[in-house]
Amino acid sequence: MARGPRIVAELGRPETPEETADRKAESSRIYRSSQNVRNLIAALLATLAVVIVIIAAVPRGTPPPREAIDVASVAAGVAASEGRTVITAEMSDAWIVNRAGIEGNGGVRAFTVVYAPAEEDERGFLRVAQGFDADEAWPARVLSGSAPQDTVTIDGITWERYELDPDRTGNISVALATDAGTDTVLIYGAAGETALEETARSVTDQITALRQEAE
Repeated sequence: MARGPRIVAELGRPETPEETADRKAESSRIYRSSQNVRNLIAALLATLAVVIVIIAAVPRGTPPPREAIDVASVAAGVAASEGRTVITAEMSDAWIVNRAGIEGNGGVRAFTVVYAPAEEDERGFLRVAQGFDADEAWPARVLSGSAPQDTVTIDGITWERYELDPDRTGNISVALATDAGTDTVLIYGAAGETALEETARSVTDQITALRQEAE
């Protein structure tokens, strides 16, 4: 027995040929749309996989350590070019050299070495500067106009001692200054008194030699 046209529940009657064609066309459109979405997701996942592979393939590692500065070699070059004796401090392994060379302040040229703590979690710094033919006001200019509080004798050398306000002096909290013949040696930075005095003690013989040369 032949079956009659299918009655559509929503319509309560059989579909017309036009409605059937419209329904099938809409079903095809929805199917194609879903396929496009699936293809897009698949493409994104494939791209992400490629990126992950590339990232994983890039070699990791820490950058090579910065080449150490040979203070003695730099000082020898400065001494040769300036035609004078240059002082170098003997620092412990707790310090590394950040910079070494000639700096200028108020017309005074100074051989300056900047030290930083070797341990990354340690804070502070020390500078050892030899002002060539420096005038008496040079330390005050370097230390933002600060004046010494008193004097301290270390290994027979009398130093002017400064206690400074870091907010006013660019993080500098302590300093020592003394003459070395026609030059002035200034040790300053943010460090403890022990480190400051050990640094001063390491240049005693060189300061004495410069004083004797100037006599």
